[in-house]
Parts: sequence; structure tokens; C-alpha cells
Amino acid sequence: MTKKILLALATLGMAAIASAKTYSITLFEPSLIGGAELKPGNYSLEVKDQKVVIRQGKHTGEAQVKVEHANSKYDSTNVRYTNGDGKYHIQEIHLGGTDLKLVVAE
Repeated sequence: MTKKILLALATLGMAAIASAKTYSITLFEPSLIGGAELKPGNYSLEVKDQKVVIRQGKHTGEAQVKVEHANSKYDSTNVRYTNGDGKYHIQEIHLGGTDLKLVVAE
């Protein structure tokens, strides 16, 4: 009986580790990520392994990212862009309340 309980707890623990983390993000400009153009608005952002998915209803953008850790937690969520061709390309996302920095792969 004890072995079954321990096995069940271990399985649940691994499922929690493997699941995607979800955050909220607001885009104030039309933004490009992974070839998708996202309109300004509130989005959910999921991070799993080295991939980010930004979603609002049917509007979805996804890209490969490098997950980095800062020395301290970010106070708020910030998005850094490049704007070389007149469009806002998401380059980095700093997730508020965490030390996570997502660097978008080019």
C-alpha cells in the first residue's frame, strides 16, 4: 500500500514538473514573434522547455527561446523589441515576479 502511494506521488510530481508554466502579458504595439503578428492586447504566455506560446483566443504566436535567469526577480513583465523594418519584433520577455528572461531565437 505504501509503495503504491509513493509511486502515485512521484508520478504526480513528475507531471507537475513537465507541465507548461503560464503567465499573463500585455502587448502595447502590434508585435511579431515566430512569424506571427499579434495585435495589442492581453495574452497568456506559456513556457515549456525552450518554447514560448503567446495566445489570445485564435491569435497565437510561438517561438523557440533561451530561458535565462537574472540575479534578482523582475518587478513587472517587460517586452524588448527590435524595430529595424518598421515592425516590432519581440526579442526578450522579462517575466514579472520571477527571475526568468526569455530570449527569442532568431
